[in-house]
Parts: sequence; structure tokens; C-alpha cells
Amino acid sequence: MAWLPGPFLFGTLLGYLSLNAPGLAVEVKVPAEPLSVPVGKTAELVCSYSTSVGDSFALEWSFVQPGKPISASHPILYFTSGHLYPTGSQSERASLLQSPPTGGVATLKLMDVRPSDTGTYLCQVNNPPDFYTNGLGLINLTVLVPPSRPSCSQSGTTFVGGSAALRCSSSQGAPKPVYSWVRLGSFPTPSPGSMVQDEVSGQLILTNLSLTSSGTYRCVATNQMGTASCELTLSVMGPSEGRVAGTLIGVLLGVLLLSVAVFCLIRFQKERKKTPKETYGGSDLREDAVAPGISEPVSPKASSRKGLLERSPSASTVTTTKSASTATTTKSKLPMII
Repeated sequence: MAWLPGPFLFGTLLGYLSLNAPGLAVEVKVPAEPLSVPVGKTAELVCSYSTSVGDSFALEWSFVQPGKPISASHPILYFTSGHLYPTGSQSERASLLQSPPTGGVATLKLMDVRPSDTGTYLCQVNNPPDFYTNGLGLINLTVLVPPSRPSCSQSGTTFVGGSAALRCSSSQGAPKPVYSWVRLGSFPTPSPGSMVQDEVSGQLILTNLSLTSSGTYRCVATNQMGTASCELTLSVMGPSEGRVAGTLIGVLLGVLLLSVAVFCLIRFQKERKKTPKETYGGSDLREDAVAPGISEPVSPKASSRKGLLERSPSASTVTTTKSASTATTTKSKLPMII
């Protein structure tokens, strides 16, 4: 029975043959150190390879944003069969150092770099029938940006004995700037025990304020590309000024509340006057109306008043008749007297 090599030995032997066979193994080389380029300059992403170029040779450059996996890469350009195909938004500013890239040099030049160009760039060379190496090189690029002018702000109780927090922050800057606070003028610097400074967040905390804490403070943002600064004036008030300020604030709040109450009362009165009174129209149905066909019950008092009203015409008729008869008798007697 003949001896057959095991799967592990067979794979090792096949890999060794493929690595030493001309035209089958691809080796891509890129710098191990990350690349840093100032904003607006040209970045040269060095990439070289060793293989014999055949009809199936292909080169691709792609880009991955910081914090995302390689599978989320965006293509920049693609070379194959002697033709170069721009495929990404960065391709307008991208070009190959050697064109065509068939001599072992695949370096990419990216002009007018921007902060959005910061990330990882992939140099990938394929040369089938090579299937045993991926032919991939990774280059990390950082676009250096000087810090923008920071914004200064303050918060806290600026009375004697109180505390205040001074803040400083730049919206741009790569690498991220560090911050430092200094006091301007000839005034004494606050003691270290009453001052806490954070270079990363840009915050300065002043405790146990005194009148001598008043003054102008400057914040300086710094990175390897430059510096930028902003200034802030701190005014610490004494006890009497604090009481006056508190009284003034209380009076203003009282006037504000009173104005709101008067406004609401006037508005309520206007709305009340606009409300129409309830009237009954001819077609309105009243709650005390009697349905057709049903006689309204008559109270005893109303019945007695009705009887009197009905008898009154009879009495007047009788009186009128008597007066008429008397007048006739008198008239008949007058000729006799004459």
C-alpha cells in the first residue's frame, strides 16, 4: 500500500510551491508608520508590490473612514487590462505616481487633502491565479488642522467666596488641541489650591473668589499645527454689591409677575365681554314650553283671577244699561215740566 501525504503536509507543500512559482505570489509593501499631512497639501501614499504582471493583473485603491471596518471601504480608483477607472468621490484629486502601475509601484497621490480625508487607505493587488496571499496593504492617514479660534464662556456665582468655571473649546483642530489658561496683567495669579485646570476639556475652576480674582483671563488652544486663543473678563462682586444685585433681581421678578397677572386679568375681562348673552328665537325650543295637545295645568290663584276677569264685563254691562234707562226717563219727563 502506497503512502499518501496528510492534508496538513499537502497544504504546506502546495503553499511552498505557490510562493516560489513565478507570477503566482503577490507581495505588497507599505510603510508601517502612519502618515500625517497638513491640510491643503499633497499626500503620497507609498505602495509597492512584487509579482509578474499578467493579463489578469488588477490594482485597487479604497478608503475607510475612522472607526469603520474594512468591509465598509469606498473605492477611489481601479486599474485593470491597461485601463484606469476613477470610481470614487476622491478620484478627482487622486492619481497614480506611475501610470500604468505595472512596474511594481502602486503609489497613490492625493492632492489638496481635507480633514475628511483622514482615515485608512487600502492598496490591493490581485494577480490570478494567485489565491494564497491577499496582496493587501493598509496606510493610516491623518490630515493635520490647526486649532480654530476657541470660544470662551463662564458660569457660577461671581461673588466673594463663591466659585466660577471658565470654559474654552475649539471646533476644529487635528490632532485635538490642548488648552491652557493664563491671567493677563500684573495682578497676582490665583493660588494653586483655588485653581483647577483641565488641559483636555479646557475648563478652569476658580474657588473661594476674592476681589483680587477679578481680571482678564486668556485661553490658548495648541497643537502641532499652531495656536489660537480667546479672552474673558471675570468681575467678582463684594458683599454689598451682591445684596444690591439680589434686591434688584427680586424687584425685577416682582414687577414681571405683577405685569403677567394684570395682563391675564385684562384678557379675562375682554373675553368675558365678548361672550354673547343667551336669547331665545322663534324657532328655539324652551325647556318650559308645553307640547301640543296637552293642556297646561292651572293653579288656584290663576283660576280665581281668570273668573274675576270673566265677570267684570257683565258688571259693566249692567251699569251701562241702568245709566241708559235713567237717561231715557229723564228725557221723557222734560217736556212735561215745560
